[in-house]
Parts: sequence; C-alpha cells; structure tokens
Amino acid sequence: MLFSSFPPPIVHIMATIGEFDPLNMRVPATKIEVTVSCRSLLDVDTFSKSDPVVVLYLQAVGTKEWRESGRTEVIDNTRNPDFVRKFVLDFFFEEKQNLRFDVYNVDSRSCNISKHDFLGQTFCTLGEIIGSTGGRLERTLSGIPGKKCGVIILTAEELSNCRDIATMQLCANKLDKKDFFGKSDPFLVFYRSNEDGTFTICHKTEVIKNTLNPVWQPFTIPVRALCNGDYDRTVKIDVYDWDRDGSHDFIGEFTTSYRELSRGQNQFNVYEVINPKKKGKKKKYVNSGTVTLLSFKVESEYTFVDFIRGGTQLNFTVAIDFTASNAKMPPDGKISHAFPLGGDSENPNCVGIDGVMEAYFQSLRTVQLYGPTNFAPVINKVANCASEITDGSQYFVLLMITDGVISDMVQTKEAVVNAASLPLSIIIVGVGPAEFDAMEELDGDEVRVSSRGRLAERDIVQFVPFRDYVDRSGNQVLSMARLAKDVLAEIPDQLLSFMKSRGIEPRPGISSSPLP
Repeated sequence: MLFSSFPPPIVHIMATIGEFDPLNMRVPATKIEVTVSCRSLLDVDTFSKSDPVVVLYLQAVGTKEWRESGRTEVIDNTRNPDFVRKFVLDFFFEEKQNLRFDVYNVDSRSCNISKHDFLGQTFCTLGEIIGSTGGRLERTLSGIPGKKCGVIILTAEELSNCRDIATMQLCANKLDKKDFFGKSDPFLVFYRSNEDGTFTICHKTEVIKNTLNPVWQPFTIPVRALCNGDYDRTVKIDVYDWDRDGSHDFIGEFTTSYRELSRGQNQFNVYEVINPKKKGKKKKYVNSGTVTLLSFKVESEYTFVDFIRGGTQLNFTVAIDFTASNAKMPPDGKISHAFPLGGDSENPNCVGIDGVMEAYFQSLRTVQLYGPTNFAPVINKVANCASEITDGSQYFVLLMITDGVISDMVQTKEAVVNAASLPLSIIIVGVGPAEFDAMEELDGDEVRVSSRGRLAERDIVQFVPFRDYVDRSGNQVLSMARLAKDVLAEIPDQLLSFMKSRGIEPRPGISSSPLP
C-alpha cells in the first residue's frame, strides 16, 4: 500500500446544492442561511447610485447548467448594500455545491434579469463559505473587462432549527391478550399530527415477546421529528400485537404531546390505551391496558457544521494499492506495505489531487510491483496519528483505492476494530472486476466488524465499487459526481458518532469581523 498526504493536511469541505429528494433519499446535513453584502459596486446610473440586486444560481450536479435559485431585495441608490433577504440552502457534505452570484443594477420593473445592467459576478462553493473563518467569505466581483466591479461578502450561518433530542422509556400494564396460544407481542408506533388532520409515522419501538406488561428499551428521537417544533402538537401512539405475517393486531391508542411528555414521570403520563371499536361495542369497556412514561430527558444535538465551524479540522490520507499489491522500494529493494507515495518520508504531504496524481506517476517509475496486499499497516499508521489527537480538534479520513484482493483480512479486521474508537473514518474504493466480498464485510453496514470476540465500537468503514459508477452513456462528469457523493456520504454521521461517544462538544465558532 502506498500512501500520500501523511501526516494528512486539512481538506476543504465540498458539497452540492439541492432540494430534499425523497426518491433518492438525499438528506441534507443541515440548512444554511447565506447573507449577502457588497462593497464598492460600479456606479452605472447617471443621476444617482446603482440600485443593486443579487441573483443566486445553482449548478446542477454533473452538468454545466445553472439554475436561478433566488434573489435578494433591491436596495435603492447604494454602492455598498447589506441585503436583508437571505438565501436558505440545504448543505450536502458529500457533494460539491457550485454557486454563482450575479449582481445587477435594477433600472426598470421588468422581472427579466437580462433587462438590467450587469455589475459583476463571482463563483464559489457552499463549502468554501462554511469553511471560511467565521463563515465569512469575501470575493472580488468580475465579468466586465477593464472595470473594477467591487467585492461581494457572503456569510453562512446554520439555521437554528430545533436540534433537541428526546430520550424516553415507556412500559405497559395489563394489555389485551391477542395471541390464541400465548399473550401478546406488543410494540408502539408513534405518529405526529399534520395540519390537515393526518398523521405521519415517526418511530417504532422494538417488539417485546409474549407479555401483557412490556417494558420497552429507552429510545432516542429528534424533537423536530416528534412535533416539528410545535410542543403542543398532538402525538398519537398506537399499541400493536406483532404477528409474523405482518398483519399486526391493533390493541389500542392514546394521544399526548411533547409538552406533556417533557414533564417526565408523573401521574399525568399514565395513559389509558383505548380501542374505539371495542369501546363502541362493549358498554362495560374501560380500556385495553395502560402505558406509563418511565423517563424522559432532552439533550441538544450538535451537527457536523457545528464542529467544522468550531474549528474541527478534517485530515485526509490517500492509500493506493498497486496492481501487484505492493512494492519493493529503492534503492535496496525492501518490501514495504506503507510508504510515502512521493518517496519522501520527511515530507510525505501532497498538495491537492494533482499532487497525489503526480506522486503516483512518479512512484511508478521507481518502485517494483510486488505482493502480498496488506491493509493493516496503512490503517494502523493513520490510526496511530489519530490516537494522538482525540480531543475533537481533528478528525482523520483514510481513502484506500484497491483491486479488492487482501492478504491480511484477520489483521485488517483487528485494525478496524481498534481504530473504531478513534477520530477516524475509512473509505475503500474498489477498482476492477474482482469480487469485493471482503470489502463488503469490512463495510459493516449489515453486521458490525469484529475481531477476537470484540465488536467495533462504531461503523467507520464505507466501501464503494468503482464499477457501479461507470456511466455507460459516457457522462463521466455525472458518474464522478455520484461517486464522490457516495464516497463521502457517511463522513458527517461518523464524525458525529465519535464526538458523541466521547462527550465532545463543538468549540464556539470564530466571530466574523464587522463589515467595513
């Protein structure tokens, strides 16, 4: 295994704009509010200053197409506008979100922006704004030959939506017996009410087998999922008896609210489970049992952006598996499973992807391809670096590019289990036609990786086969955008899982300096 960028340098955050698409399950890391100001704009009006407006365009992923996303208000007669109207964008960590800001002078009532005077433009990514000091990015406007168009100032702030996480535990008493040869196998289903009177499912508990007095395990749910920020919104809870064929028997229901639940265990949080059909048929019907809230607590949920804005640095290491798996190093031909891609152990860093590619081609001229393929040495090398900085100030990402053949699976699984307690994520990209069963096992999405009876503390490996992203239509740009998206998709949650497991909170963000 060859590696570059070790010790790893800081990587800039990249992402792509887009609406939430339920078909593709593109869940944004967070919503970002972008505030726009300009300074020293061109003065194109004869008898007054310009009346500027800023138009935001988003570039569709994998294309050259720009789509208008929104406009600020028009501010009359100024070269230094501070716009009140914001741009609210979904931030997707795993995609590169290209933005274009065009500035115009409005001199008529026409909605057609081409009818107005162009004052300049700038290009950037949403990640560049978020990653800038204090979330403040200043760019020079350009686009008019021979003219100084002024500057645009972009400030990103995460929307302060409800980020509270509720943890609760419930039990039931004397539920109706539904099974002919047993008792019941009860579980709960939570729904939040909608304005049109419908309900949206938001949680299911586990099934407790063969009991009328179940005690469910504590579970955690975002408060926004439970009530969408409206503490008095009705929360309906259905009680079911589980059946193997999926035709679960309805035991009963009750309603509550976040506000009621937040009062914790008391006499008001003992609920009668009512089956409306039974109640309508039986005059002496009382209830189908009771459900009691045993505990309830609320904690603040931090986001990926909180940690990035708080100064957490992402460090990136690339490891490349040569065709014959490993190499004999010059000048003495010793076999190495982890060596600097550029050959300089004193300065193994590369500048950007171009630097990695240059070092890779250079190494092809100097090393002799050899075997076997051992993953563990590289994982351990990066893990050793990560083990030295576990205070949340840095997080490490190791990208391994391989043909999938692995000679030290036992040692690699042990390395992954050991690394799972560190601020480290591992991305494996499989290249070629080989079977990647071993890589799928390391991925751990279905079954957590284990070694010598120890389960990995958390899932830190993401595997993607390159062949799944080869676009038969020839659209390589779109294919690579999809690959980048899936390669990076799990990093935010994996970073958060480490921080939460260690009780690390983001540091206060750096305040942006006042505008001139």
